[in-house]
Amino acid sequence: MNFALSTHLFANDRLSSHILDGILNAGFRQIEIFAVPQHLDYHDPNHVRDVADWFRDHDVQLFSLHAPLYADKEWGRAGGLPISVAYLERRKRIDSMEEIKRAIEVAEQLPFRYLILHLGLPKEEFNLEKFDAAFTSLEHLNIYAKERGVSILLENIPNELTSPERLIRFMHYTHMGLKICFDTGHAHMTCGVDHAFAVLKDHIASTHVHDNWIEKDDHLVPFAGGIDWERAVRGFHCLNGQVPSMFELRNVGPAATCFEKLHEIMRRMEEIR
Repeated sequence: MNFALSTHLFANDRLSSHILDGILNAGFRQIEIFAVPQHLDYHDPNHVRDVADWFRDHDVQLFSLHAPLYADKEWGRAGGLPISVAYLERRKRIDSMEEIKRAIEVAEQLPFRYLILHLGLPKEEFNLEKFDAAFTSLEHLNIYAKERGVSILLENIPNELTSPERLIRFMHYTHMGLKICFDTGHAHMTCGVDHAFAVLKDHIASTHVHDNWIEKDDHLVPFAGGIDWERAVRGFHCLNGQVPSMFELRNVGPAATCFEKLHEIMRRMEEIR
């Protein structure tokens, strides 16, 4: 299997060479940066340049960047609105697009292949007008991203806009060639990993691999929650070898301990046939 790691594991810490050195020393050469301002300050050209220098100096390619979820550095606790391309109110939608565009601009100093984007907010109910709003946003963002060599991947999240069938419908509706970042934990919380994977598998270009017990989006390591990983991993075997199994985990202790646990998890996953 092709394993990769998201810096979501360190999302509350400023991204530094120390963190990146630890990821590389743990054996991961495909990395996704979780672009929240307290972690990667994409508004600060000096911080972006420092991170870009590390990737260049270590001959490592940034695989993907996760679009920001909030514009502030406190997960919205400072009063900032969540970022969403599906707001019905035009002003909110434009503000969200501007924030996402600032993150996309990272590619001008630090090239990356994919931008991972949420369609709407967690627990958001379906509304056809929100589909239209998201379409309008993505028409603009998709052009902006492609001009910088970036493709947008839509992530399935726990809401009614991104059920597997509606994601397929949205991609057919928009005709923009969008693909999917398949999130195992989010699928488990909604329609189930098996069903979501069966519907989306032909459109998957990346993954987010983590576990939970359905009630909360815990971002646990695989085998620590309720997902049937034997079935999930067998499904992953049908994906193109270029699609990474990207661990997107919650920080639960020292990095060295987490990396040790991940090596055990990878061994178990590779033994599944």
